[in-house]
Amino acid sequence: MIRYIGKRMISIIPIVFVATLVTFALIHISPVDPAEAYLTAAHIYPTPEVLEQKRHEFGLDQPLLTQYLDTIKRMAKMDFGTSYLTNKPVWDEVKSRLPATVELALWSMLFSALVSIPLGILAAVYKNSWIDRVSRGISYFGASIPQFWLGYLLMFFFSVKLDWLPVEGRGTWENLVLPTITLSLVLIAVYTRLLRSSMLEQMQETYVQYARTRGLRERSILLKHVLKIAISPLITGMGMNLGKLLTGTIIVEQVFSWPGFGRYFVDAIFNRDIPVIQCYVFLAACLFIVCNLLVDLVQLYMDPRISTKGRAEQ
Repeated sequence: MIRYIGKRMISIIPIVFVATLVTFALIHISPVDPAEAYLTAAHIYPTPEVLEQKRHEFGLDQPLLTQYLDTIKRMAKMDFGTSYLTNKPVWDEVKSRLPATVELALWSMLFSALVSIPLGILAAVYKNSWIDRVSRGISYFGASIPQFWLGYLLMFFFSVKLDWLPVEGRGTWENLVLPTITLSLVLIAVYTRLLRSSMLEQMQETYVQYARTRGLRERSILLKHVLKIAISPLITGMGMNLGKLLTGTIIVEQVFSWPGFGRYFVDAIFNRDIPVIQCYVFLAACLFIVCNLLVDLVQLYMDPRISTKGRAEQ
């Protein structure tokens, strides 16, 4: 297990390297001049003399290889420079916004799991019944409705019309309700369909027939045997979506004015805040890799045959 984790951690290095290289290349290919973007954000008229001074200050007059190596060195020290817009260290700005995104992501993941797992099990056990039709209806609705439209719809009914919940901001549990539901609906749709299909497939396997022949109770077969294997695709999906949520639920944070990482990134794009964009890409790559590693470890714990297969392939 330790050796496996070590190999996966080492594999992070080339992936992050490629992500930073692509970001660096796209920034320099872009017609936007970082020095001009900084001056525009600071409301300073970009005269040729001031532009030249800022380019020298940012190291933009150095060769591209030197600039890239300098960027890598700074990122290794978690130094992402200073934001063009706020004139504050980017890492300090990110640290102040990450807790809001993590809070929203974890609550959304928890709520979607609490709804989709029982719903997926019941839909598989009672196939073609009314509860199966309801689950499929929820899945179709959740997968087809745009998140921004759902957010505004929930805001209109529960905040404007009924005045039950706040429209925007963060602070109390009431602020979490609408953004969590907005984020969770599409996850519930995906997870319910995944679990239902996986359970129906496993219920046709030979080991289930043998278990019934031995006289095991149906509930025990479903929960202790079928669900343990059928939930594997769901865990994979949750891990992938957790990485996506932790990198900032951009649309929902914009709709509900949630002070998270995603909203900060959108503001950076509009203001051509290059240091913030570089920081976002770096953290997004790291978070996706870590979430994938956690998923693999959970899968390995639930099904030790995975490590056996890996050794056999080697």
